[in-house]
Amino acid sequence: MSGPAGEARAMLAGMAPALAPERFRFCEGGEGLIPLAWAMVREAEGPSLILPEPLPEGAAPLGPALRRITLEVWSALDGVGLTAAVSGALAARGIACNVVAGARHDHLFVPDGREAEALDVLRALSAEARGGGAAG
Repeated sequence: MSGPAGEARAMLAGMAPALAPERFRFCEGGEGLIPLAWAMVREAEGPSLILPEPLPEGAAPLGPALRRITLEVWSALDGVGLTAAVSGALAARGIACNVVAGARHDHLFVPDGREAEALDVLRALSAEARGGGAAG
């Protein structure tokens, strides 16, 4: 693709979900941990960090271990519908999903142990958008 997909069907059809090998945790921690973070969000309470396991000293985990699934489609920043469709399909199966968007790709953090099921849901959703079957 030469540019980003912005239409919902095109984004879903081309999402090509890919699982990262690492486990991650959302954590709080000092500014010194920022260089170790996969991603960081500045919040009023301090930096929220997404750190790979094993966690460095000083990182305070705020929840369970998560797995990262990257949607390989280059989704337009003003595209509408991808996050809603993906989170809705996962929610229908009772799979929690935290979404972090980059300039090109969306990254889904799902509970460790549910990543295979999440991938199945996402692949079915993508196949449905391509006209190849119903999403489960």
